[in-house]
Amino acid sequence: MSRRLVWVWSVLFLALMAGFIPVRAQTDTPLVIVLTVDDAVAPPMVEYLKRGLSWADQQGAELVVMQLNTPGGSIDSMNEVIQLIRNSRVPVVVYVAPSGAMAGSAGTVVVLAGHAAAMAPDTVIGAASPVGGQGEDLGETMQAKVKEALKAEVRSLAKGRDPRAIELAEQTIDKAAAASNEEAFAAGMVDFIAADIPDLLRQLDGFKVEINGGEQTLVTKDARVEAVSESFIEKLLAVLTNSAIVFLLITIGVQAILIEISSPGGWVAGFIGVVCLALAAYGLGVLPVNWFGVVFMIVAFVLFILDIKAPTHGALTAAGTVSLIVGALVMFNSPNVPNFQRVPVPLIIGASLSTGIIFFVIMLIGVRAQKTPVSMGIESLVGRVGTARTDLAPRGQVQLGGELWTAELIEAEGALSAGEPVKVVAVDGLRLLVRKAPLK
Repeated sequence: MSRRLVWVWSVLFLALMAGFIPVRAQTDTPLVIVLTVDDAVAPPMVEYLKRGLSWADQQGAELVVMQLNTPGGSIDSMNEVIQLIRNSRVPVVVYVAPSGAMAGSAGTVVVLAGHAAAMAPDTVIGAASPVGGQGEDLGETMQAKVKEALKAEVRSLAKGRDPRAIELAEQTIDKAAAASNEEAFAAGMVDFIAADIPDLLRQLDGFKVEINGGEQTLVTKDARVEAVSESFIEKLLAVLTNSAIVFLLITIGVQAILIEISSPGGWVAGFIGVVCLALAAYGLGVLPVNWFGVVFMIVAFVLFILDIKAPTHGALTAAGTVSLIVGALVMFNSPNVPNFQRVPVPLIIGASLSTGIIFFVIMLIGVRAQKTPVSMGIESLVGRVGTARTDLAPRGQVQLGGELWTAELIEAEGALSAGEPVKVVAVDGLRLLVRKAPLK
């Protein structure tokens, strides 16, 4: 009996332990994780890469392929990406793809940071000259410092490559040079030209990379490919780093706040405004914006609210619309801001005109409300015609709208007999001041 019990417990123990054996140990098929980056080098990309590399390490992946298509981004985010790649325990191959993609500006340095690099046909790399945090050209001294730092970084990342690769990489920083996939491959800046992921894995099989001070031979034959997509939050944060979205959020948010201020009592407009401005604040903290444009935008919304409070037949609204357009152009479209980070001019004009029209309509509604006679409350009785229910000499009762009111005849109009028409000319507390109404 005891032997049988021991046997049963042994079987259960082995079954339990089998559940903890990694999939990789059960099969010799190597695992390749694919991360797709199709946006600017910014904090959302950093978080996505961090999560993807962590997942690859947990799964015991053979390789991470970072499919890259970026116009560039901030130097700070670029440095974070480089640190993640170089400190990864899983080799990272940076693959500029698909056809027509580019690794511009900061993306150039990210490509060199990979343990191996590849490009798809008809792709471009380069144009890595640095600009300031607000898109402006750096001063001569500062530009020299930043360029030299970047050149030292690319020399370090490309130290095992052909000298021509280092020279080309430095030219992308010094002269904003760009290279096609053939030119980059010929110079040794990238290791492969691959049409797609399967082609890339075929070429990578048996390729040796240096990682964490050692050498590793990649095994990618018959590899199982697993794509790790961006999470909802990562996608949302990436959207919030789009300058056009940030501009629209600012416009909608401020409009909603001003509507709440001009007609308090509700909460929907105020809530929407606060949410929009909070989301826009994240994007403004990432994007290279010219804060001088904020002055024009503030002036614009002040003019809008003034036209509601003190109607000027649309003059202040028109001035506010022009100020909003100028502010958005200064804030997001300064001359040296990269094209991919600019807000389309038609969007700026269209959104600004729409905002001006909305406030113009609000102003017209306000003017009409001021001119409309009061239709509620006791003041609405002024001007209405009723009938004397008792003699007015000068006080008595009148019937008005199905209600009996205490009334007093004004001035020296003598007396009115019951049944005669009266017209309300004023209200004194709960007493109506009336006069004889002319006969129709």
